[in-house]
Amino acid sequence: QELLVESGGGLVQPGGSLRLSCAFSLTNSGITAVGWYRQPPGKQRDLVATASSGGTTNYADSVKGRFTISRDNAKNTVYLQMNSLKPEDTAIYYCNIQKYIMGKISNYWGQGTQVTVSS
Repeated sequence: QELLVESGGGLVQPGGSLRLSCAFSLTNSGITAVGWYRQPPGKQRDLVATASSGGTTNYADSVKGRFTISRDNAKNTVYLQMNSLKPEDTAIYYCNIQKYIMGKISNYWGQGTQVTVSS
């Protein structure tokens, strides 16, 4: 059973929008941060956006002003709203959750969802 399941990826034209969703089956208790990372073809996985349990958000410079991370605790879902998409946003996008369990932080990852920006 997957603990994190991403959806919402696909093919979009430059300038378009997509909203990624990450439904998780972890309990909200102990979650310290949620985030999205991406891995372009042939490159390493990098941070896109994070949101702490206190509400502080952090974005990669390349997506500031275009992407927004949010979380719906009632639905156990994390979102990434992506606007004004560019070809360089093409990547596999991964959801991440950090959870404090038994005295340490554990990282949970989804399986990834492909986003392709192309005309």
